[in-house]
Amino acid sequence: MIGLYSAAEVRAAEEPLLAATPEGTLMQRAATGLATVCLRLLGRAHGTRVTALVGAGDNGGDTLFAGAHLARRGARVTAVPLDPDRVHAAGLAALRAAGGRVAGPEGDTGLERADLVLDGIVGIGGRGGLRPPAAALVERAATGPGLMVAVDVPSGVDATTGAVPGTAFPAQHTVTFGALKTGLVVGEGRGYAGRVHLVDIGLDLPAAGTHQLTDADAAARIRPPGSDDDKYTQGVVGIVAGSSTYPGAAVLCTGAALRARPGLVRYAGTAAAGVRAAWPEVIVTEGRPGDAGRVQAWVVGPGMGTDDDARGVLAEVLATDLPVLVDADALTMAAHDPGLVRRREAPTVLTPHDREFARFGAEVGDDRVGAARRLAADLAAVVLLKGDATVVAAPDGTAYVNATGTPWLATAGTGDVLSGLTGALLATGLPAAEAAAVGAHVHGRAGQRAAEGGPLIAGDLVRHLPAAMAHLHRAPDGRLGDSRT
Repeated sequence: MIGLYSAAEVRAAEEPLLAATPEGTLMQRAATGLATVCLRLLGRAHGTRVTALVGAGDNGGDTLFAGAHLARRGARVTAVPLDPDRVHAAGLAALRAAGGRVAGPEGDTGLERADLVLDGIVGIGGRGGLRPPAAALVERAATGPGLMVAVDVPSGVDATTGAVPGTAFPAQHTVTFGALKTGLVVGEGRGYAGRVHLVDIGLDLPAAGTHQLTDADAAARIRPPGSDDDKYTQGVVGIVAGSSTYPGAAVLCTGAALRARPGLVRYAGTAAAGVRAAWPEVIVTEGRPGDAGRVQAWVVGPGMGTDDDARGVLAEVLATDLPVLVDADALTMAAHDPGLVRRREAPTVLTPHDREFARFGAEVGDDRVGAARRLAADLAAVVLLKGDATVVAAPDGTAYVNATGTPWLATAGTGDVLSGLTGALLATGLPAAEAAAVGAHVHGRAGQRAAEGGPLIAGDLVRHLPAAMAHLHRAPDGRLGDSRT
């Protein structure tokens, strides 16, 4: 798993290393790594044009020293200090000694001709949006031809939460130092980071509390059937979803559960006829959950309604000692009576999007990981907060940020597919937080495959689930922090 770290955690890891190494060692490591990535992106150095937007402090120093490396290789480097009185003096001297030039923000910055633009305006300690002079330069850079490369974190992005309160640098690549910052892969920050490259500068990091799964991590948690398995040993999942009027949610949810390869799927509810017609492999009852037979986990909620009968069904499922995934209409009912969830001793997974999350009495806000953690602790349940970068949080504070997916998943029914898939994983005995994280990862991979042919519908996800799961066992890990591979 890839560990994700806050700005404070990175700063704490840097302190003993700064004390134990000669002054400037970490900056030189960072600058060398940054220059190496830039050379790889450019393909060559000689004759290329590089503009470096330079702020005060160490982030600006990293950028200037990297510019010096590039200039020594033959690049035409122009540094644009935003505050000349506070610019990193040693870095600026190194750039000038290597043949780089310096221009004021109103002078010939080279932005309109640059092959590459380095964003060294603000580092991981930055808060709030960019000030007008910096914002104006970023906007000019964004309209130019240069490849946009952020240094450590795109300026204007909160390194811990991913919040973007104003103008931010829209990086195509981010070269980050020492550890992958959470703000690069979650919230709005994810959309500004582009492809993330991690440069090792020798930090001794603590165990991470927030993680990102790779394909290999997900594959390791999906057990293929063995020669001694039968339909009852691979997980039996029960589905309560849909209605006689709206059977679609039930069909999608049960289909996803089937395609996730549990041993058996049971359905209970008034959409029985639709489920039976679509999926003859499912054991179907029109009765209540207790009539369905023995299961090892339940999925309850998609399309089931919120009337008195639905409330009784939800209470019946939550009264069991089995893992339960609560989605859609069941979330609405649980929000009105959160004690139904708090009183449970068995694992519970809640799968809200932002509006459903707000029904529990708090807005998500800019800190998606923090919000999911707080609700998970309050309800003693795993929270899978759906979004462009889905967040999974456990009651003990462990969290995952999903790295897979596509904006095409923002369409009706895809959440029903996620619920069926994750419920099937729960039934195999995976811990609830891991089942939710793996479910989100596989769901995103299926979405990426389905979107290769253009706009997708939820049924496309169901059809692509087997291939997506098989791909996990064959493919090397995806690019660091990049969901677009």
